[in-house]
Amino acid sequence: MRTRLPASERTSQRIRELRERIGEGDAIGELMRLGIRELVEKALEEEVEDALGRGYYARGEAEPRGYRNGHRTGRIATAEGEVEFSVPQVRDTAEPFTSRVRAELPKRTEALEDLAVGMYARGLSTRDIEATFCDAKGRSLLSRTAVSKLTERLSAEYEAFATRDLSEHEIVYLFADGICERLRAGERKEPALCAWGICRDGQKVLLALTPGTKEDTESCRSFFQDLKRRGLRDPLLVATDGGAGLIRAADECFPRAARQRCLAHRMRNLQAKVPESAWPEFKARALACYQAPSPEVARMLRTDFISHYERELPTAVACFNDDFDACIAQLRFPITHRRSIRTTNLLERLFGEERRRMKIVANAFGERPVLKLMYASLIRGSERWRGLKVGAFALKQLDALRIELDDTHRRQVAPATTRSDEATPSRISSKKGT
Repeated sequence: MRTRLPASERTSQRIRELRERIGEGDAIGELMRLGIRELVEKALEEEVEDALGRGYYARGEAEPRGYRNGHRTGRIATAEGEVEFSVPQVRDTAEPFTSRVRAELPKRTEALEDLAVGMYARGLSTRDIEATFCDAKGRSLLSRTAVSKLTERLSAEYEAFATRDLSEHEIVYLFADGICERLRAGERKEPALCAWGICRDGQKVLLALTPGTKEDTESCRSFFQDLKRRGLRDPLLVATDGGAGLIRAADECFPRAARQRCLAHRMRNLQAKVPESAWPEFKARALACYQAPSPEVARMLRTDFISHYERELPTAVACFNDDFDACIAQLRFPITHRRSIRTTNLLERLFGEERRRMKIVANAFGERPVLKLMYASLIRGSERWRGLKVGAFALKQLDALRIELDDTHRRQVAPATTRSDEATPSRISSKKGT
């Protein structure tokens, strides 16, 4: 008479048989499902063995604590499809047997949940995800309700992201920009501010996303001050577009940093003011100034540029000359870094992905769902960023720039302090005279 095998042993036999068919159809997927099944069944069987005090078909010397009583089927949804497993049943125990292992088993695996959240963040609606997660028999592994609950994890992720300590990041280059989204149905789009940075070791990191603000000076100042309260130290350079609020706030909050005007935005401003026929030459000469070997050479080229175009294109020349020092701030930094720090393009590309994502759920208005989607798109897009190479020579240049920028800041602060100190005695003496 053939002895019946435990469920886990029967699953092990199926795994051994399947190994011989690797390469046929969905053999790898089936192997992974069987592997999960075997692990779960072994854990359940060991739990029953401990409860009864004897192994499968073994006889104990003491009075039996209970008896095995067949199996029932359990199910768990995984990224490889639904996995069925055998749950051993027990009878005649002193107290009703309840499997703690079975109680702790989730209805779906963490891998499946992560996959669903990732798909949602990258562009699929809850309906699309529900349709995608079906097993070979057409059974849905995740309902739309389940997907909606899973994506609420993004809200919790954002809360942790928005309040986390930033002191661990030694930011050298800080970039800030805004994006407008409609947070409430029927109302105008509202700007949201976003910041990312490049650390001293070259790694790029997304730092902040604040929705529902304005790009005026007060809102931008609050945005930067929040970064500093959470431990962000002054960077060496802050890159922004031409928004007046961002510029003033950056100068106030990071006085020890150089400011870079985004050249991509500046070139678009210039192109709008130059006739199409004259643009190729104008663009080449403007870029020669912005990409000169040093700030001194850039200023020499600017003089020639202005004298060449000031009569023919006065409006374009005024735009070119506006905030020129901020446009060439990157020329003070290591030459291998200049291409990466002279624009806010990396953030612009992330915004492009975020806008495409928002079109898919056009009816998901309301600050909370929109914020969830914005954060999901931006943080997952930033995971693909490649770092910036920072060698030993570049680090020496950055250290020298830190000293130079600090000295410049002290010289600028000293005269104001002196004038304040000199003014105080005169006010006092005037009061005494009265």
